[in-house]
Amino acid sequence: MPTDPDSDADDTPAGDEAAAGESTPETGSGRDPAAVVDDIDGPVLLFDGVCNLCNGFVRFVVRFDHDGVFRYAPLQSPVAQELLARHGLPTEDEAFDTVVLVEDGECYTKSTAALRVARRLDGPWPLAYPLVFLPRRLRDGVYDLVAEHRYRLFGRSESCQVPPPTVRERFTERALDTD
Repeated sequence: MPTDPDSDADDTPAGDEAAAGESTPETGSGRDPAAVVDDIDGPVLLFDGVCNLCNGFVRFVVRFDHDGVFRYAPLQSPVAQELLARHGLPTEDEAFDTVVLVEDGECYTKSTAALRVARRLDGPWPLAYPLVFLPRRLRDGVYDLVAEHRYRLFGRSESCQVPPPTVRERFTERALDTD
């Protein structure tokens, strides 16, 4: 976990710690992503950190996850890459066209991931979960159509966005920071 999640000193986009002179596994210090993954307790939502639609989805989940059940990691991060590799999923750019939910040792992608997230949110969102009983091909077809055009429709950031201090501790990349 971060040493000071409310610190205003960290304005560096997530995943850009080395550029700011902070320690990362790539620079030979900081926590190993494998150790961070080993310490994760609870579901983790992996998302395309430069996709504005994906970042909006994460903000939505944070808003309706009052108990702080979910942890988050951009797909471009070392922690997400470790989780993908452990579950036999691609770690290259082709992996970035879906959200991935890692929950109870299993991975879920596309519409199944989104619906499994919805069922654990506060408010009316769990009512969407029965859509999981629609044919996966239909659900994922709609998901793929949106995913294919998401950058054109919603835009793209140059780097992963920094989460607000109030929820920063829920982002696994903060666990790479040294104490």
